[in-house]
Amino acid sequence: MTESKSNVVATAVIGTGHFATAVVTQAESIAQLNVPVVVDIDVEAAQLAFARAGVDAAEMVICESRAAALAAMAQQKRVILPAADLLMDLPVDVVVESTGAPEAGARHALAAIAHGKHVVMVSKETDAVVGPILAQRARAAGVVYTPTAGDQHGLLIELVEWARRLGLDVLCGGKARDAEFVYDGDARTVVCGRQAIALTADDWRWLQPIPPDSAAEFVAGRQAALVALPQVGGFDLVEMAIAANYADLWPDVAATHTPALHIAELPEVFCPVEMGGILHRRGVIECVTCLRQPHEAGLGGGVFVVVACTNDYSRHILHTKGLIANSRGSAAVIYRPYHLCGVETPTTILRAGQLGLGSSITLPAPRVDVVAEMRRDIRMHERVGNDHSPDLLALMQPAAPVGQANPLPLHMANGNLLRSDVDAGSLLLTQHVAEPDGSTLWPLRRAQDAHFGLTMD
Repeated sequence: MTESKSNVVATAVIGTGHFATAVVTQAESIAQLNVPVVVDIDVEAAQLAFARAGVDAAEMVICESRAAALAAMAQQKRVILPAADLLMDLPVDVVVESTGAPEAGARHALAAIAHGKHVVMVSKETDAVVGPILAQRARAAGVVYTPTAGDQHGLLIELVEWARRLGLDVLCGGKARDAEFVYDGDARTVVCGRQAIALTADDWRWLQPIPPDSAAEFVAGRQAALVALPQVGGFDLVEMAIAANYADLWPDVAATHTPALHIAELPEVFCPVEMGGILHRRGVIECVTCLRQPHEAGLGGGVFVVVACTNDYSRHILHTKGLIANSRGSAAVIYRPYHLCGVETPTTILRAGQLGLGSSITLPAPRVDVVAEMRRDIRMHERVGNDHSPDLLALMQPAAPVGQANPLPLHMANGNLLRSDVDAGSLLLTQHVAEPDGSTLWPLRRAQDAHFGLTMD
């Protein structure tokens, strides 16, 4: 059956990194989705994205004006723009923001909303800081602002909402790190990517399956044994903070537990202490490093929820139809062992463009901020790094207004100059960082604080 042209969603992509390139390439296989415009200050990167989608170079046109872009689109050419401001008046339904730059993401999202376009926000660096106010402004304008399927926080939000619609009690929702700890029982080695460590016989015992009511002991033992391997990163916490803001989940501890677990151990560990787990509350946001042998399936950087059920008969069905339960039979895990990045994003684009719906049935609220603790002394006039910087320890804290003595959301600081020295072990505060001239992100965050009633104590 031939799809009606009126049902095709015209989409523009801003930024052509790994994630967004997959949106461009996958769109070629979806009749209802068309990506006629790509924006990137690096036009060669944009050309490469189209080329990887099988577009001939003769079909690509680099345009420096709106008029040129309209003319090229009328000829069914693929348009490449070096600047996003040229995009906003073009006939596209959805804008995929994938620059990864907090300031640019805020600027592009505001402009797209003002021009009546739906926004699929791939740039988690922006979403973690001002996602709630952007979602509110989009709704007021009659368009959609949404995180995306394919990225872990978008998938987790959908999984949590699905579980709650079924009446399940979500004890914990979380994501698996892309990095996994793969162990060899004969050699007693554990490998993570290109890094490997050898374990002593005493340390090796912690890699055995966790016995009932031993979760805290084994989690601590594994943490000590595997501490030399790469651990959770700030970029992981940013995704979890966005999911927390949408799904009303909260960190149990500021840096997350992020234990190394076999898949079957997820419900044993990620449930409250009174159920034999390690959590001190229900409704927690968490992260896990998959622990497995080479021949075993991993978690693929996927997502999970650990749920409880008050009805005995329903619980019987859950536990006998595929869910893995804890040793007490009081909690079970539902997991999705993959996230396909931009290959899955078309589902979010089509939902927004055709149905006017986002990935979540609710709008986010500012519940959690990602802030930074200094790992070393950082001096005045140095520039603050991003969530991959070894100088910064990312932490999740309850959202607070931007004020001089309050911790500054990490992505408001990215790339900006320090106004004063900050010692190792100290939190990065608003007063430490110079607000950039002409910022979009900083005023928008203040507007978010005011809209949601976040006030100084």
